[in-house]
Amino acid sequence: MIGELNERSREIFRFIVDTYLETGQPVGSRTISRATAMGLSPASIRNSMADLEDMGLLYAPHTSAGRMPTQTGLRLYIDGLMEIGNLTAGERKKIEASCLSAGNTVNDALEKATDLLSGLCSCASLVVAPKINNAIKQIQFIPLEPRRVLVVLVMENGMVENRIMDVPENIPQGNLIAASNYLNSRLSGKTIGEAQKEVSEDIRLNRTQLDKITTSLVEAGLALPLRNQAEKGAGYMIVRGQSHLLEDVKALEDLHRARALLSYLEEQEIMLSLIESLGDAEGVQIFIGSENKIFDQSGWSLIIAPYKSANQKIVGAIGVIGPTRLDYDRIIPMVDYTSQIIGRLLNRT
Repeated sequence: MIGELNERSREIFRFIVDTYLETGQPVGSRTISRATAMGLSPASIRNSMADLEDMGLLYAPHTSAGRMPTQTGLRLYIDGLMEIGNLTAGERKKIEASCLSAGNTVNDALEKATDLLSGLCSCASLVVAPKINNAIKQIQFIPLEPRRVLVVLVMENGMVENRIMDVPENIPQGNLIAASNYLNSRLSGKTIGEAQKEVSEDIRLNRTQLDKITTSLVEAGLALPLRNQAEKGAGYMIVRGQSHLLEDVKALEDLHRARALLSYLEEQEIMLSLIESLGDAEGVQIFIGSENKIFDQSGWSLIIAPYKSANQKIVGAIGVIGPTRLDYDRIIPMVDYTSQIIGRLLNRT
């Protein structure tokens, strides 16, 4: 459709969208005539605006003489006219430092990345994290306080699960090491479910040489992440900055839409289907209003990018949600770079 616009219509359309994204207000012909160097009269500009409206790119809200971009118009602008900015060295450093120094686990980095994006973009931010039913890389039992043990489960996709397990008695360090060594010799490349079946069969047939304390520790250690997996279902989601969604509310209708969106964000199963909706997507994906089948509402945009495991499989996604007049050219590279950093962290784990 870009090819159908002559130079005059293209510049008028660009000005209207740029102004809308900055102010959220409709733009009139007199404003365009005064602010641009095209040398066109308001009447000529109105004619071009009428043509753009006929093409479905602009509309007049209520009885306003000004025009605003439609969902179709925003999509055309983003895909064909918008110039995406570059992150500054400082912004890159801030994102990288926040993610890579968040802690020893990818989970910590995801938490930090979500907080950071919400603050930088002044939007609600979200991370869709993968399910735990992935191949296992390592498991370790670490003593804490009396009768409590930390189970550290490292998945091959880089995710780390830390769970505290209550034990009936103080476990000697030797038993903790023996349990870790036994499981690590059998877990590599298997899911928790697969590992539990093999270990249970080992124990049932008395093929293992473990003593009673170590055997109980092994069984409890495998059962713990399986319970956690059942609690989380297909994965989990982190959302931050929901209050930003209410900042642009100017009417009762806007308030109802904002509350509906907040309700969607609380539905884990609905939002986790974002991963499926991305398919084999590469890079940043932008959903405007009803384009997103997850929450079919006008007025909101979702900018999201998948992150991948070491074997280049999409295992999660990170992004932001806000009103359709987002600062796309600034936010898109932020989301893109953050997803790259998360992917880099997964690959080095």
